[in-house]
Amino acid sequence: MTDEFNESQASVLIGTAEKMIEIWNRLSPEKQAALLARFGTQENALAALVTTQLVAPTKP
Repeated sequence: MTDEFNESQASVLIGTAEKMIEIWNRLSPEKQAALLARFGTQENALAALVTTQLVAPTKP
């Protein structure tokens, strides 16, 4: 495995990070506080949110 990203991979990574920041900023302060209390850091809280969305059943 390499530690380098090509242009396409870097673009996807940056786009994902931007979306995660947007998600966090849309949360109410109360929801942010609850997630921080549960997961310890903003990064862990966002990872949990993203994972939950990835494994959630598709809505009809």
